[in-house]
Amino acid sequence: MDIGVARTFLEVVKTGSFVSAAANLNLTQTAVSARIRVLEQQLDRPVFVRNKAGARLTPAGEQFLRFATSLVQVWEGARRAVALPPGRETVVTIGAELSLWSPILRHWLLWMRRECPEIAISTQIDTSERLMERVQDGSLDVAVIYAAPRRPGVIAELLFEEKLILVRTMPANQPLKPEDHVHIDWGEDFTASYHAAFPEEANAVVSISYGPLALDYILASGGSGYFREGFIRSYIEEGRLMVVPNSPEFSYSAYVVHSTKADLGVMARIRAGLRAAAALSS
Repeated sequence: MDIGVARTFLEVVKTGSFVSAAANLNLTQTAVSARIRVLEQQLDRPVFVRNKAGARLTPAGEQFLRFATSLVQVWEGARRAVALPPGRETVVTIGAELSLWSPILRHWLLWMRRECPEIAISTQIDTSERLMERVQDGSLDVAVIYAAPRRPGVIAELLFEEKLILVRTMPANQPLKPEDHVHIDWGEDFTASYHAAFPEEANAVVSISYGPLALDYILASGGSGYFREGFIRSYIEEGRLMVVPNSPEFSYSAYVVHSTKADLGVMARIRAGLRAAAALSS
């Protein structure tokens, strides 16, 4: 079977629409329909029921879904194995949300180079939703994300749990205006909790999705923002920042997600490195 047919089938399942699947795959709707038609001819069964609302799986389509996922995962594994650099026994593809790359993934890369030189590494940055999808379809081995919704065929393990605390620049007697607060994107759960804690506060004038960049900006211009407690600790000890008294604190957790079919030996090495990196970052 053409692996592109399996990918197209999975995209239609994910989006529930031939039109949306075509847009995501950069194909025409006619091409998507043709691929699904080929699949149905090969299976001798319809896999989708088409209607005005989109496309839903038939019983045969439900049965084929788990095999399509396995087909894509096996293909991706084979493609990576064939492309191995000399002297490496396997390759690991890992992705993370932008705000998790520094310093956690940086520490992990250094740990892997020192402790697991036999493993080649490919890294990517993306949104949590896209990373979860790629783990699920087999094009990504591991992802490190803030929130880990339940997905079939995917295991989510807690990497670390920390607090997000509100800090401001010094000196403390220098007043800060509401527009001096910088909103940092720590995920949907944080945003919802923040708005519940500060219902009357206007939307931030400056919003930054990357924590280290937000810190540089606040230190240069003055202001306040929520940061990971471990990440900001040294700046508090140096007197460059202070915790805003009586401010709400929010839970912050990061997860390692991988396929249920991942190689257990490789995952043990990756997991050990991530835990070591998280300990250095706390």
